[in-house]
Amino acid sequence: MVEKLGACCLVAVATVGSGTAAAAARPAQSSALPPILPAACEAELALSAAPEDLRADAAVYVLTSSGYEVSREGSNGFTCIVNRDHPYVLKPTCFDAEGSAAIVPKIIRFGELLTQGLPLKEIQQDIETGFKDGRFVAPGRAGVAYMLSNYNRPYSAQSDTLGWFPPHVMFYAPELTGDDIGFSASAWRANRRLPFIGYQGPHGFMIVTTEDAADATRTSLPSCPAWLADDQPWVHAASETTPR
Repeated sequence: MVEKLGACCLVAVATVGSGTAAAAARPAQSSALPPILPAACEAELALSAAPEDLRADAAVYVLTSSGYEVSREGSNGFTCIVNRDHPYVLKPTCFDAEGSAAIVPKIIRFGELLTQGLPLKEIQQDIETGFKDGRFVAPGRAGVAYMLSNYNRPYSAQSDTLGWFPPHVMFYAPELTGDDIGFSASAWRANRRLPFIGYQGPHGFMIVTTEDAADATRTSLPSCPAWLADDQPWVHAASETTPR
């Protein structure tokens, strides 16, 4: 069932192309609070999601201990942000103008509630209510969100581990299902360049990977702590993030 595969493209297929995903440890944190990276690192990580030609003029958000803040205004309609829909994940994403208007507000709200320490269930209920009362809306046209970073770090609740997910491109696909695109799990396993549906619902995406996670060359980003590029980064996360 594609919803099982793609309900979170960075969870259900977290081991794509990576032999190290199962070895990555759970964050060494006792709370549900997300780690706060240095602002320069957060911005660098966010921008790593975009094609190089879009980075200079894109808006950038960074996560602080009280939620997301604008680090830099943009002029090309794109917004780069490290999406966190779970306290442990890092999902650098750059949205076009449509996604900036329709999807980024939900991400900002999610981050705000995460930094308050609210349980995921309560946050998800708040987001669901937001769609019902009109605070959040589906994209009104086709568009693209780039996740071309080599630092996509998913969390799998099934195995309680972090892994790597390969660079990919997401196209807005509100309420689209796997059946709509002729998705076959067996075909996808044989050819992981085929599209699949992730996050089915008003903020659903049709996702296409651009390379294998195992092919990526990862070194520590200049402004970031070394654990970001490690196979087991969360072992050191508690001591290397900025103080709250």
